[in-house]
Amino acid sequence: MSLAVRMSKLFIAGMTGVLSACSPLQIINRLTPTNTYKVTQGICYQHQARGHLDVYQPVPKDGYPEPAGGYPVVLFIYGGAWDSGNRQEYKFVGEALAARGLVVVIPNYRIYPQVRYPAFLRDNARAVAWTYQHIAAFGGNTQNFYIMGHSAGAYNAAMLVMDPRWLQTVGLKPDIFSGWIGLAGPYNFYPITYKPVRPIFFYPDYPPNSMPIDFANNADIPRTFLGAAVHDNLVNPKVNTEVLATMLKKTGVSVELKMYRGVNHEALIGAFAKPLRWMAPVLDDVVAFIKEGHDQRVQP
Repeated sequence: MSLAVRMSKLFIAGMTGVLSACSPLQIINRLTPTNTYKVTQGICYQHQARGHLDVYQPVPKDGYPEPAGGYPVVLFIYGGAWDSGNRQEYKFVGEALAARGLVVVIPNYRIYPQVRYPAFLRDNARAVAWTYQHIAAFGGNTQNFYIMGHSAGAYNAAMLVMDPRWLQTVGLKPDIFSGWIGLAGPYNFYPITYKPVRPIFFYPDYPPNSMPIDFANNADIPRTFLGAAVHDNLVNPKVNTEVLATMLKKTGVSVELKMYRGVNHEALIGAFAKPLRWMAPVLDDVVAFIKEGHDQRVQP
């Protein structure tokens, strides 16, 4: 075991007393660097209490200037079982990606019990539309536009990419995306066994065509990165991530599948945070996927 791993484990053990007063996300965000990005907070993309987003921009530096056409763009949708979560909790994700040369958009969206399916998909579609229309003013290039989500957020991202109904409501099509990234997403989860989620999807009368797996036979789905923890007790990686990857590949979609050991459902996204990156190379893999797509586009 390396010294870095031992020190990180000691750090986590030393935080156990603090966690009683602060959430793990609060602690991670307090330890997140502040000089690697600039952020514009609370931009209104729709007139709702949860209709605001934050934009994280890279800080140009020597040897790492802003690209001529602008930085690649990532819209990140957080998870929380569609009944919790807040954009400000994910500063560490914005920092991690902005520090690697990406413009990052993190929106809030309405959650249960205020709304049920499919209202949160409509909210996310509006956030996509705002990004597509305005992100150039923040140094972003919509010719390299990615949508990424974790857990319930990965479901939302998948539905916007795979089911054209939602972007149609804002006059767009899924082909605006250069690719998408799903981390520990529930893509194939009926019948629902997790009781708190049941009313969100009208259990037992599930809406038709409300799972990403229902749309996996579409060869026009953009390049796909699917990542999950090998051991995930919240979202079964075999029936969700692995099944979706297999079906998309059979359809002819370009899919990169990564299964990570040493992390669980929550730690998969936590590994974006600087103190926890030793746990799994998720950040490196996601950035490489995005940069590879950019390289493919600029080839003659």
